[in-house]
Amino acid sequence: MEGAGEEGIDRIEDSKDLQQQSKAFDKLTDRVEDRQLDSTRVQEAMASIAATSEADLEAMRKREKELATVKINPRDVEIIANELELDKLVAERTLREHKGDAVAAIRHLLH
Repeated sequence: MEGAGEEGIDRIEDSKDLQQQSKAFDKLTDRVEDRQLDSTRVQEAMASIAATSEADLEAMRKREKELATVKINPRDVEIIANELELDKLVAERTLREHKGDAVAAIRHLLH
């Protein structure tokens, strides 16, 4: 009979444990439900991201146009590419970024 009494105590302890777990789970799910996103906020955030991306793209286009107008000496491109063993496009881009100043471009590439 002693074994049957202990089994009843185990069931009571298990029942209390299950109740505590159930309450904890309910609290957890309540918080998740409270955090549901408003679709308007999501749309506003996505529009903001799109606007930022478009602004970044426009700034990049403007920068490329500015760099294209920089006059560079083709001989400087060849020298930089050959001496530093670089692709000519990299040498040209770096030279344009440094307004055609070959010394500044080389210093930049060496650092």
